[in-house]
Amino acid sequence: MPETRPVSERAALVAALRERSIRMRRDIIEMLAESASGHPGGSLSAVELVAALYFGGYLRYDPANPEWPDRDRFILSKGHGVPVQYAALAEAGFLPREELSTLRRIDSRLQGHPVLGATPGIEASTGSLGQGLSIGLGMALAAQADGKAWRVYVLMGDGECQEGQVWEAALFAGFHQPTNLVAIVDYNRYQLDGAIGDILELEPFAAKWEAMRWQVREIDGHDLDQVLDGLDWAVEQRRPAVLLAHTIKGKGVSFMEGNNAYHGVAPSEDEGIRALAELETAALAGAGNGAAVDRKGDR
Repeated sequence: MPETRPVSERAALVAALRERSIRMRRDIIEMLAESASGHPGGSLSAVELVAALYFGGYLRYDPANPEWPDRDRFILSKGHGVPVQYAALAEAGFLPREELSTLRRIDSRLQGHPVLGATPGIEASTGSLGQGLSIGLGMALAAQADGKAWRVYVLMGDGECQEGQVWEAALFAGFHQPTNLVAIVDYNRYQLDGAIGDILELEPFAAKWEAMRWQVREIDGHDLDQVLDGLDWAVEQRRPAVLLAHTIKGKGVSFMEGNNAYHGVAPSEDEGIRALAELETAALAGAGNGAAVDRKGDR
């Protein structure tokens, strides 16, 4: 876990993460437009969360040695949102950015859902929703049993939290209290078929986790100060902790924000051009607020 940062260092980090987030959003739009297939909405909503994990000093990793035994593990349970992880992996140096254009092609290492063994930096094959927390919990308990210090982070979608397997894992973790497990919910309030509140309401969401004996904190998942504070808090708990990150589906692209039509529909060529122009404007507006720093996942 990062030590308390001086105000100037924290400001520089937040500025750097904003720049990375814009680059990651551009990569997401470009790869989805090129493939003409994929899930923009839930990829864009998770950008700040993934950027903070990879580049905020939380995940320990080595792009030159993806199988480093003491690395931290990141499980993307909402596997359809994998473009955001591919963007982070390219940003971190696990793969060349040019390879992002091969998304979803036959024989590409970058399939439409994470595939263990295909892409460096991927820790589990996911996409059958509801399974990521169970996978991460098993890894966390195995690390403790072996006396290892690495931590497990699991990013889930809100729609998959309607599934029973999530709550079985939450109950098990609450009982056994692993000290190295952090869950994050990308709470954008939409799933494939519509709004969470119209299909199966999750609220009172925080109270459910608390009843399972988890430590719970709600944050704005696009406010990088809140994301960093939340992650700092979560790793300090030394018990199962969950961040309920309130986000906007399609964040960063005006015509996609809150528009569930872009759950699983890639932007057209014209929409891609429009989206990239918006992101370029955002990048220019943020220029001069701090240069990006390359932390390579160190704590």
